[in-house]
Amino acid sequence: MVSRLGRARPCALGLFRIVVGLLFTCHGVASLFGVLGRPTLSAGAWPGWYAAVIQLVGGALVLFGLGTRTAAFVGSGSMAFAYFDVHQRAGLLPVQNGGEAAVLFCWTLLLLVFSGPGVPAVDRLPVFRGAGRKSAEARQEQHLGVPA
Repeated sequence: MVSRLGRARPCALGLFRIVVGLLFTCHGVASLFGVLGRPTLSAGAWPGWYAAVIQLVGGALVLFGLGTRTAAFVGSGSMAFAYFDVHQRAGLLPVQNGGEAAVLFCWTLLLLVFSGPGVPAVDRLPVFRGAGRKSAEARQEQHLGVPA
């Protein structure tokens, strides 16, 4: 049972990344374009507009698995900033200050920084991996018996 779960880990991680990236992108789209029940932010308004751009661009990169670790790191940092600069003013705990989404995005994106994109991901295409070079993830997956 454990070996089956171990072999499925890269696929489960890839699905996790796709869902998180899609949700993060939706936050950016909603804030920048005033859809999904959110008002439009004024262009250049600090910090909301910049956070929405990070959510849109970073979320799309995470969604497709292109530069996942870097995009997730920037997104995680922006959510940490949002929590401590915006939400924590209204109360100590996320449930008190409406910062649950910021905390969850911060930690899920940080997890992707350390775990990588999983499969499928644009980063895993041969064009992006370099000729004849195997990443540490590919070697680990080969060790687990997961096809590349």
